[in-house]
Amino acid sequence: MQKIEHIGIAVKSFKTSIPMYEKLLNTKCYKIESVESEKVNTAFFKTGESKIELLEGISEDSVINKFIEKKGEGMHHIAFAVEDISKEMERLKAEGFKLINDSPKKGADNKLVCFIHPRECNSVLIEIVQEIS
Repeated sequence: MQKIEHIGIAVKSFKTSIPMYEKLLNTKCYKIESVESEKVNTAFFKTGESKIELLEGISEDSVINKFIEKKGEGMHHIAFAVEDISKEMERLKAEGFKLINDSPKKGADNKLVCFIHPRECNSVLIEIVQEIS
């Protein structure tokens, strides 16, 4: 794993959360994107080399809305950049980690993504991401 790529934060509403994070981070949101397969809207902020991704559910049954119902708004996941997501998935499986995805899938911000089950990582959802070239 190369670096922390972003931290994902589950929010109820972009209407209130985007302006608050723009003030907090002293930077504008640079991208809002919908990921229909996950039933989520994403909003990205960059500060230095770090990125924050806000996640807003777009349907009652979205994973983000279920997460917020159970745990409230807050940190949802930590994403790590990898050079070769398929190789990293194989390495993680060989190390005994349970992956949520059997193969990489298209995510937000021009990335291929895969998640490691939070039970495997002290209740923290881990995402690995590879830039799509």
